[in-house]
Amino acid sequence: MSITDTEAASAAASGASATERFHTDKSPYDAVKDVPAERVDTLAREVLDAVYATVRKHKVTYAEFNALKAWMINVGEDGEWPLFLDVWLEHVVEEVNTDHREGNKGSIEGPYYVPGAPEQGANGTVPMREDEGGTPLTWTGQVTSTDGTALAGATVELWHADSDGFYSQFAPGIPEWNLRGTFTAGDDGAFEIHTVQPAPYQIPTDGSCGKLIAAAGWHAWRPAHLHVKASAPGHELLTAQLYFPGDQHNDDDIASAVKPELILEPQSQADGTATVAYGFVLDPEKA
Repeated sequence: MSITDTEAASAAASGASATERFHTDKSPYDAVKDVPAERVDTLAREVLDAVYATVRKHKVTYAEFNALKAWMINVGEDGEWPLFLDVWLEHVVEEVNTDHREGNKGSIEGPYYVPGAPEQGANGTVPMREDEGGTPLTWTGQVTSTDGTALAGATVELWHADSDGFYSQFAPGIPEWNLRGTFTAGDDGAFEIHTVQPAPYQIPTDGSCGKLIAAAGWHAWRPAHLHVKASAPGHELLTAQLYFPGDQHNDDDIASAVKPELILEPQSQADGTATVAYGFVLDPEKA
């Protein structure tokens, strides 16, 4: 990626893409119609009560209040609400929505998922550029149900950032489906994926989320990770991020999304590549 393209991959550009993608894929206005008024009343009141308690406890000044209003307006103008909510809130929503599961642990989806990635079969390579950076990685695994039954035809969707920390369709100069692929497990539920190991990266910091990070004295780093969605008929969708050992930000991920069960154990090979074995156990849907 050239310097020009890197500079163009701004928080505002990325945020606008994430907001547009959310409106396209999540149908938020349709979803809210299905939420009972009593539920909205309860959640809204309790969130506001928590805010009131914080204001009273810390004696928030008008200067601080106006700074908050200005910042929230900027978040919307930058299109960074998906980024803000996915980084600082989604990990708790994911936790409470999946605490019943007996199969694999999940993690956050994040703002950069795009459905419909090209099909690669049970054994294939994600689309990538000829000079794609990163250590070549071969990932093998099997998708099973909680009773051990192999899930033939299960789907594994994979997407991740490139070695510069950018995602295709959210940064310029990257082929549309770069480092994004859909894999369909064989009759034995097995799959083999060929990709490259991503690098750690910072979330966009030149927009409103970056202003919050700077003002609070936080860092903006996410550890290297692979995003996945594993699914099969009659089973709950599993969304997860898979991490790599030794990353300095596994313990202080800005998105608080790392779980010990999601850290891979890649094996370095003599030819400079790496291999890893990691499968998925999916929970049957509740009747």
